[in-house]
This record gives sequence, structure tokens and C-alpha cells, in this order.
Amino acid sequence: MTDYDVLRVFCGPRGEYGNELGVVREGSVLPERDDRQTFAAKLGFSETVFVDDPERGFIDIYTPGARLPFAGHPCVGAAWLLDIPELVTPAGVVGTRLDGEFTWIEARPEWAGPRTLRRYATAAEVDALPVPPPGEWLYAWAWEDEAAGRVRARGFPGRGDGVEEDEATGAAALQLTARLGRALNIIQGKGSQLLTAPQPEGWTELGGRVLLEH
Repeated sequence: MTDYDVLRVFCGPRGEYGNELGVVREGSVLPERDDRQTFAAKLGFSETVFVDDPERGFIDIYTPGARLPFAGHPCVGAAWLLDIPELVTPAGVVGTRLDGEFTWIEARPEWAGPRTLRRYATAAEVDALPVPPPGEWLYAWAWEDEAAGRVRARGFPGRGDGVEEDEATGAAALQLTARLGRALNIIQGKGSQLLTAPQPEGWTELGGRVLLEH
């Protein structure tokens, strides 16, 4: 059995919730993409990361059904685990920093795959949504406090790969931040917390708490 760590990324303030992430620290044990895809499907997390060079930050990201050029919660988790200034993904170089209890990355929203960002009138409407049928990647959101930048959100990948709802979706948070043009404090899923802030020249910072589960 390949050794791997499980992190929870974008935890709440007391360490609760967060989106589970599988991390294979020695990516060389599974060098082939097909084997990595099979392993990611077996784990069943929304994403699994393979670290190909821990010193230079080269990582490779998979959902249970596809390889991704970039994803938010895997990059935040890998940034916390590796504690290096940058990560290298197929989409581009991701800046990283650790600041107290939060781990931050800086990335470009356009690196993320297409998602439907659908606004609802109230947080209660978002809470009441059933899981939609497979099809589009739906990011449902509503203001909890617009003046304060507080957002309630849920993410439904719609891929038909067994992940019906994503507990915390960094890429969608980047895209929503770019659309709204302001810093956000997002509560997603059961209670995961994501923080964002626009940066110059189209970059966006994304931060959250990370814990090692096992």
C-alpha cells in the first residue's frame, strides 16, 4: 500500500470541518499518470496530491476521475505540509506563505476549471439546496453580511465520480473573489472557512487552516 497523509484544509476556527486531502509525499512511488489516477479514485477524496519534488514544490493533482492543472485546497494543503515559498503546478507557479494559524497561496482564478457561480437571495436558501444531478460544477452562494464580506457557500462538482458535495472549494472561492473584486470570508459546506483577498495584476490570495488528520 502506498504511504500517504490525510490533511483537512480550510478548517473552522476550532479545527473542525475542512476538506480532506490525500498527499503522497513520495510521488516517485507512483510515477505513471494512470497509476496515480487509480490511486486517487481508490482514496475517493475530492483531490489527492502527489509531491514530485518537495524542495522545489512540484506537485501533481488528481480528482477521483481526472488530473487537474490547478486546484485550491490541494495547493493550500501542500503549502502547509512542505513549508516552501512556492509550488509548481501545470497551470503555473503558486506563491505560498504561512501566517500564524493560516496558510496562504497566491494564484490566478483563470487557472481553475469552469464553474457556475450562482447567487441565492439568502444563506438559508443555500443551506436548503439538495444535491443536483451530475452535469455542471455548481458553486451556490449568498451573502451572510455583504458589508463585512461574509459569504455562505456550497459546492457541487457534478462530475459523477462519487464526490457529490465539496466541503471546501478554493478554486471557486478565487473565482468568486475575482468576480466581486473584494476580500471575502467564506463559510462553505458544514462549516469550513476560506479567506480571500484580491491582489495586483489579476492575482488572488486564498488562505485557510490546515490540520494533519493522519
